[in-house]
Amino acid sequence: MNLFISFVIKEAKHILRDKRTMLILFGMPLVLMLLFGFAITTDVKNVRTIVVMSQADHLTQQAVERLSHSEYFTIVRTVATPQQAERLIRDQQADLAVVFGHDFASKKSGVQFIVDGADPNMAQQWTNYATQVLLNPSSNLVNAKMLYNPQMRSAYNFVPAIMGMLLMLVCAMMTSISIVREKERGTMEVLLVSPTRPLMVIIAKAVPYLVLAFTILIIILLMARFVLGVPLAGSLFWIIFFSTIYILLALALGLLISNVADTQLVALLLSAMVLLLPIVMLSGMLFPIESMPKILQWVSAIVPPRYYISAMRKLMIMGVGVKEVLSELAVLSGMLVFLLALSLAKFKKRL
Repeated sequence: MNLFISFVIKEAKHILRDKRTMLILFGMPLVLMLLFGFAITTDVKNVRTIVVMSQADHLTQQAVERLSHSEYFTIVRTVATPQQAERLIRDQQADLAVVFGHDFASKKSGVQFIVDGADPNMAQQWTNYATQVLLNPSSNLVNAKMLYNPQMRSAYNFVPAIMGMLLMLVCAMMTSISIVREKERGTMEVLLVSPTRPLMVIIAKAVPYLVLAFTILIIILLMARFVLGVPLAGSLFWIIFFSTIYILLALALGLLISNVADTQLVALLLSAMVLLLPIVMLSGMLFPIESMPKILQWVSAIVPPRYYISAMRKLMIMGVGVKEVLSELAVLSGMLVFLLALSLAKFKKRL
């Protein structure tokens, strides 16, 4: 046992001595949380808007005032014809034009939107928001009945996704690179012929990254709650429990990658292909899985972060009980058992 602890301390010292690794491990969560929380956002705010109206009757003026007083739209100009508005949008001087028809005051209809559709998702959101403000005078989008996320803040969506991405990258990528580094330098054989069993050596190398992963998890949860204002509506116990299963799964995946790769470069490339791209593209982190083609939905079924991110959104944001996330728990547990068995089998064959 003392020898095992010595191996753990040895690996921890290797990590602490590497300033670049420490900067990545603790700088990346802070930067990503701040970026996705404040800079990279899908919230609708300050949309440059042009008003097109041929007659300034009282009801039309009221509708324009509702637009200008909302935090979502900024009236930059009023013009007389739709052609003028379209030309200004093409010149990148505005994002949206609201064209009021002659019968808007009498029928509450006759409104046309001219939108910069370069980003179709945002264009659709601008149109939906403008429709609510114009045609629903008593409705305030912020006070609408939006379950779980009344302010419609994108941070509620991104924080669980960042947790899934960072924990997987730290545990799997860094663990695989650490083990491959020993193989590349020729010191792995020295470790394997030591009195400690080879499997214990591998576990000892994974323990510091396990501790780091929990540290990063705590940092993310604290920043989410006190910096970004994202609630922790569900049980903290189940959030930690799910994260523990996910972290162990990531460590098993890192061990598997280390068995396949012989150099750090190969380990990095495998990690990028197996981890980074699927996490960003197929886990539901940025794009809804339901909107993907069927074949990509099937591929995403084998991406572990998909289930972790889904469970964290339910536990953290919706505040559901464990019964509502049993399917995600079953899938992650099954993946953990499979990857761990496969990793240990490959490890024994290598020996």
